[in-house]
Amino acid sequence: MSKKRKWDDDYVRYWFTCTTEVDGTQRPQCVLCNSVFSNADLRPSKLSDHFNRQHGGIAGHDVSSLKHMPTPSDQSETLKAFGVASHEDTLLQASYQFAYLCAKEKNPHTIAEKLVKPCALEIAQIVLGPDAQKKLQQVPLSDDVIHSRIDEMSQDILQQVLEDIKASPLKVGIQLAETTDMEECSQLMAFVRYIKEREIIEEFLFCEPLQLSMKGIDVFNLFRDFFLKHKIALDVCGSICTDGASSMLGENSEFVAYVKKELPHIVITHCLLNPHALVIKTLPTKLRDALFTVVRVINFIKGRAPNHRLFQAFFEEIGIEYSVLLFHTEMRWLSRGQILTHIFEMYEEINQFLHHKSSNLVDGFENKEFKIHLAYLADLFKHLNELSASMQRTGMNTVSAREKLSAFVRKFPFWQKRIEKRNFTNFPFLEEIIVSDNEGIFIAAEIILHLQQLSNFFHGYFSIGDLDEASKWILDPFLFNIDFVDDSYLMKNDLAELRASGQILMEFETMKLEDFWCAQFTVFPNLAKTALEILLPFATTYLCELGFSSLLHFKTKSRSSFNLSDDIRVAISKKVPRFSDIIEQKQQLQQKSM
Repeated sequence: MSKKRKWDDDYVRYWFTCTTEVDGTQRPQCVLCNSVFSNADLRPSKLSDHFNRQHGGIAGHDVSSLKHMPTPSDQSETLKAFGVASHEDTLLQASYQFAYLCAKEKNPHTIAEKLVKPCALEIAQIVLGPDAQKKLQQVPLSDDVIHSRIDEMSQDILQQVLEDIKASPLKVGIQLAETTDMEECSQLMAFVRYIKEREIIEEFLFCEPLQLSMKGIDVFNLFRDFFLKHKIALDVCGSICTDGASSMLGENSEFVAYVKKELPHIVITHCLLNPHALVIKTLPTKLRDALFTVVRVINFIKGRAPNHRLFQAFFEEIGIEYSVLLFHTEMRWLSRGQILTHIFEMYEEINQFLHHKSSNLVDGFENKEFKIHLAYLADLFKHLNELSASMQRTGMNTVSAREKLSAFVRKFPFWQKRIEKRNFTNFPFLEEIIVSDNEGIFIAAEIILHLQQLSNFFHGYFSIGDLDEASKWILDPFLFNIDFVDDSYLMKNDLAELRASGQILMEFETMKLEDFWCAQFTVFPNLAKTALEILLPFATTYLCELGFSSLLHFKTKSRSSFNLSDDIRVAISKKVPRFSDIIEQKQQLQQKSM
């Protein structure tokens, strides 16, 4: 890290004053044009160069003469009194607005200084004239300035989220997941769900690197320290949804054990979004071997650059649509489902390519039994993709997600009965290639056994239908049979009163379920609290998956050492920075430093 330069009062001879950032970094600011420069420019040669080139003056002012001048903050306050924004305010606001857009679009900080500002100055010169160009020139957009602006906006957004968490009438839900960036650095990302004013809010909480190791204790310490740092008790968390390796973030992981030790009554849920892993665990040997053959074929083509180029050229020559294959990955299950579909649809062409390359994978790939197994896997993963896609949205709660899973598993008995009769309607790829009874008999037995095992795993792993009958009034308090509720249930009177209200019925029919119960907090607080404690926990880590996609834009080869915590918060958060408050606070700091 380069050494930070210090301000010297003698620099006022160049008509500069000093601004101090939150982290103590001092930056020179021109009193004449309000331009703010980086700490590296805090030296006489740079300051005098700006003064002579931009303002054509002769240096020689001292501290006492500068003190008699009205400060930028004094001028600003006078203009504010008349309802007019000062020149300094507009420059700062323009700088913050650009930094905000830069972070939102996930662009490098240098784009302002190297591309945007030069282009804007050229356009202003051509279209608006030299006066407009001079005004634009004064907008501070250096790399350091953009970085500083984003940091300040990030802290403001975080402060807004923390204030909301503290004000939430119920304990918040946390969504937590881990990934590895291009530098092999493990990143832990968290989102929070809480109640604010009559709605449930989902917000980005943090993205922090795991510095030492990826053990459960390290994850827990990072998670706990975040709340301690911001002086929020850890028991504000009512539920945590995790997704990842069982040793680190799994439902029975070390991390979960530490959380439950600290918070015994917390609700722990595992992400319901990716049931594909259960398919792998329950695959019979022949089906598992077929899947691994697909993996080896893809890696043979994609893992070697010459093979990949030849593969593309081969497909262009024969005019086939799919010329690009994805690598097999363990965590991107939707990609795996699409890969199986593509492999099946390109089966003949890939077989020709393997023959052309004299690959030892040919024997296994062109086997008739393999193709039948491939067709079944492609069909099954396509069904799983559709199930996962139906749960990939914001606001998904555990009740809705488990209903979708339950509905999916209830199809298994129907599929099994049809397969017993050699009816493969629910598996169109398989139906397409089954041409004899013998082929149908051997695959039918494997499918029936696999579907039964898969059904058992689904019920045990995801606890399908764990909302008991007496609690289903949460889903529809008006059609629910109130006789299921025990007479000793304290809220039965409230439930009866709610059902008698025509106005509340209209609200229920026009609002989302979560928003409806948020709206009942003032009238029926006990009912609303009970309902929202079930609806508030996250069902999936979908938001973290979206966040990881954004991570790829920030961590690139040219930005490998980049600390992305603040940038990714501004980019992902739905909160808008309070620009006026940030600018006012900055001007107060500048005034104190003068």
